[in-house]
Amino acid sequence: MQLQAHFDLSKLNTLGLKSSAELYTELHSITDVHALLNDHALKKITWRILGGGSNLVLPATVGGLTIRLANKGRTLIHEDADAWYVKAQAGEVWNEFVHWTLDNGYWGLENLSLIPGTVGAAPIQNIGAYGSEVKDTLFEVTCVDLENGELKAFSNSECRFSYRDSYFKQEGAGKYIIWEVTFRLPKQNKLRLEYGDIRKELERQGLEANPRNISKVVCEIRSSKLPNPEEIGNAGSFFKNPIVPAALRDQLLLKHPTLVSFPYADGMVKLAAGWLIDQAGWKGKKIGPVGMFEKQALVLVNHGGADANDVWTTATQVCADVKAQFGVELEPEPIRW
Repeated sequence: MQLQAHFDLSKLNTLGLKSSAELYTELHSITDVHALLNDHALKKITWRILGGGSNLVLPATVGGLTIRLANKGRTLIHEDADAWYVKAQAGEVWNEFVHWTLDNGYWGLENLSLIPGTVGAAPIQNIGAYGSEVKDTLFEVTCVDLENGELKAFSNSECRFSYRDSYFKQEGAGKYIIWEVTFRLPKQNKLRLEYGDIRKELERQGLEANPRNISKVVCEIRSSKLPNPEEIGNAGSFFKNPIVPAALRDQLLLKHPTLVSFPYADGMVKLAAGWLIDQAGWKGKKIGPVGMFEKQALVLVNHGGADANDVWTTATQVCADVKAQFGVELEPEPIRW
């Protein structure tokens, strides 16, 4: 474990924001973790855990110690008649892990292809796309308890998953380092084709509906709509789809008959945040170096040289305009450090 002062984080966050860490280190092994926990001087300062930096808005200076997880490894740990159990270390790149499972014939994560970030960050946000969420296949999360350095396993139910949320994002924030994640991938895999034109795209290309082809078209659809962070800074979908009472949706439909919504639960519905932002006039619009992407209004982009204040100025104005036009509150998805 090596400490570095004033470490540049600009290339370690997909928004490409100008940011540096007061102190920075990487953890490659449990030995590194224990060395960190046994350093009495470091234990007196604030720690922040960095994964792929794909769901963060970083300030100009991150105080305290920024810890990047760099542990690698993925393996099949068990197989029975019903499922494969595969484990991946937290520092693994999520999309590379998904493709590794498919290459080895383990199905179930195909709809989550091409989501940026790391395996360790996936449960925190309960990442999801095209009808699937991490909670659907996650079996267990193994964490390092930052109080005593011991490993602690959390079952799926103990993670308290909800829409883009989990125990690790709420009560457990700052208490644990997610070190490895185990997935249960069912052999009787139910294909999810009814989201984001997956079925239509398979038919257009004359492809059989199987996990590998689903992954292929999901990657193509995402690439056609979402900007590559290496070309233009972004954190993917910047706002959550708001969940509102069905009665409010029905009222909005009277005035806005093309409103896009999806069934949720308990008399609630999920509204398409991208549609709301587009209708509020923000698709392709920007304030200074920050704006909403011209091909997908849900994606906030850094056109170059932006900092956190620029991001929140634009995001705040988007929220205000959507609230004024539709009476609906938008909530940013990325974590603000």
